Amino acid sequence: MIDTTEKGVRIAIASGKGGTGKTTVAVSLALALREAGPVQLVDCDVEEPNDHLFLSPELIEREPVETMVPRVDEDKCTRCGACAAACRFGALAVIGKGVLVHPELCHGCGLCAMVCPERAITETPRTSGWIERGRGKGIDFLRGVLNVGEPMAAPIIEQLKDRSNPDQLTVLDVPPGTGCPVIAALKGADFVLLVAEPTPFGLHDLQAAVEVSRALALPVGVVVNRYGIGTDQVERYCEQEGLPLLLRIPMDRRIAAAYARGVPLVEAFPEWKAPLAELHRSIMSHVAVTR
Repeated sequence: MIDTTEKGVRIAIASGKGGTGKTTVAVSLALALREAGPVQLVDCDVEEPNDHLFLSPELIEREPVETMVPRVDEDKCTRCGACAAACRFGALAVIGKGVLVHPELCHGCGLCAMVCPERAITETPRTSGWIERGRGKGIDFLRGVLNVGEPMAAPIIEQLKDRSNPDQLTVLDVPPGTGCPVIAALKGADFVLLVAEPTPFGLHDLQAAVEVSRALALPVGVVVNRYGIGTDQVERYCEQEGLPLLLRIPMDRRIAAAYARGVPLVEAFPEWKAPLAELHRSIMSHVAVTR
């Protein structure tokens, strides 16, 4: 059984780039723990969510993510430029005899309305994406979906995490890379598990991801996926940096074939349940030290 002290623990599965096996680890870890107690999987890769391909969840809730964006009353506006000067993100610009609004750049802070001396700015909701909730294969499941063409994923990720159950052990499938969406997903995590390939490129991306995690003061562990295809550079780096190497997943054509069919690792190969359970125990031992 999952210990009661684990309630509310958030384990973030991340990587310095896409295609390393991050989703394989996230889904498999959640599935390996489902018999021990309530577990939720949160797909934070809102630009390309794909955890549902492995869980086939029944989605029972869908709600919009809205940002309050400015609407300018041209009859009241004097084109003084106070709103544009106040906006850090360039969401407003005074051009000729009008004010141009870029709603996709707006962060919804409301500052433009507050500084307008003529009270010519009001706010209206704008949907940038969706949050969906369901359940599949015994796991509570949440995902965010960014509308096509939207430039900002972070607001959806933040609201997605806010809507997750704070009392459940949570596995966060983090977007790949090291940009703003990754930072939004990592904030508030109790442990970051970085999935890397044992190649020179894999080492470079791992180093970048470690820097981001350390900048956020988060404890880090590493999983080497496709073990055996490259060099030992990643392992030597982990040793030099004092990073725990918690699991090695070998390069295996059968694993890749199962992934391509949408079959999670622990379902295709039940013998992986024990190593994943041990991975969870190792993570919790590190969490216990830092909490």
